[in-house]
Amino acid sequence: MDLDGFDRKILALLQQDASLTNAALAERVALSPSQCSRRRIALEEAGFISGYRAEVEPARLGYVVEAFSRVTLAAHSESVVDDIAGFFDDLPEVRMAYTLTGDADYLLHVQVRSLDELASFVHRRLLPHPMVAQVRSDIVLQRVGRMKGVPV
Repeated sequence: MDLDGFDRKILALLQQDASLTNAALAERVALSPSQCSRRRIALEEAGFISGYRAEVEPARLGYVVEAFSRVTLAAHSESVVDDIAGFFDDLPEVRMAYTLTGDADYLLHVQVRSLDELASFVHRRLLPHPMVAQVRSDIVLQRVGRMKGVPV
């Protein structure tokens, strides 16, 4: 699918506010609601839009400690990679997991309620896993911006 200016504007606006109604989106893009709806559906079907969600403020729910944990594995094989990915996915403290190049194998974005909870997460959940060799965590002191969308 080749994106034109209308498609790009739809994507940009939805990244800013996914709750826009089709009528509001059509007005801002300067298309009829039916044309806008067809384009939006096409963008979804083509995989440009993978979902819609509300951004919830973690601190309002008591999740005031944010950290990035670098995990190094003890061994590497296809089965280990599948196993560890499933393990990370099942941990509610992990907001996102990334594979890396360099010294560590994975980077985990972790959100917890306290430093004690972070310590417990590392020592009782991560380190006991048989394939985890090392964990190094950096605690976020302050966010300096908001998550941004993809440039369109």
